[in-house]
Amino acid sequence: MMQQLRKWSWTLCLVVMVVGLTACTNTEDTSAASESMDETTAIDTPVEEAGEAPVASESGTVPAGLPVLNGAATVEMQINGGTVVIEVDGDRAPVTAGNFVDLVERGVYDGVSFHRVVKSPEPFVVQGGDPQSKDPSVSPQMLGTGSFTDPDTNEPRYIPLEIQPSGADSPLYSRTFDEAQIGEPPALTHTRGAVAMARSQLPDSASAQFYFALADLPFLDGSYAVFGYVTEGMDIVDNIEQGDIVESATVVSGIENLQQPE
Repeated sequence: MMQQLRKWSWTLCLVVMVVGLTACTNTEDTSAASESMDETTAIDTPVEEAGEAPVASESGTVPAGLPVLNGAATVEMQINGGTVVIEVDGDRAPVTAGNFVDLVERGVYDGVSFHRVVKSPEPFVVQGGDPQSKDPSVSPQMLGTGSFTDPDTNEPRYIPLEIQPSGADSPLYSRTFDEAQIGEPPALTHTRGAVAMARSQLPDSASAQFYFALADLPFLDGSYAVFGYVTEGMDIVDNIEQGDIVESATVVSGIENLQQPE
């Protein structure tokens, strides 16, 4: 009986944490969290803004007008004086990886904070990348609602949900595996050290925010887009606390694989 109770309690905790991914608020202020649940329903952007996200094809055709990574790239992040190495997979997540590498190259992540860290009752995620977090005048309760604004258009850039089924030649766009009734796992799964994009409940609403998986999180597979993995410095990721800063992010190899839209 006690084992069943513990199992039920852990299952409930997982449900709460996944719902927390949709809230994306400062966990230190529960009243603000309850208020912002109406405004922000995911790991990243508000639903109101995400309504302008691009519509992508389900056929595997890469959407136009977005950076694409044709191959691999390596990104190094300096966090708390240590180096976190991320291998970015443009072969199986070309748009998601291209967006991330492009933002790194633009310096978008230099100085952003990690606004959401969930380690209890079990290791879950470390989330950051909100461009608003560079501005000290922005309320901590607003972190988790920001997107990257393209200086060329002065509009937020959103990318489609992009997840490639294992064994497939190209990704599925704009739908979760549940919606598409795909029963196989993704080619890129939420194993410990996975790096994935945060988004709202709308599939095509990811922009700049990303998260590190602190443990194997198979219940997120097919719903959020993994685009790479931490290959060095996972101990540094494990020690990140809310408010810690990305001191710098640099593309150290593979920038030649980044293709900008014409």
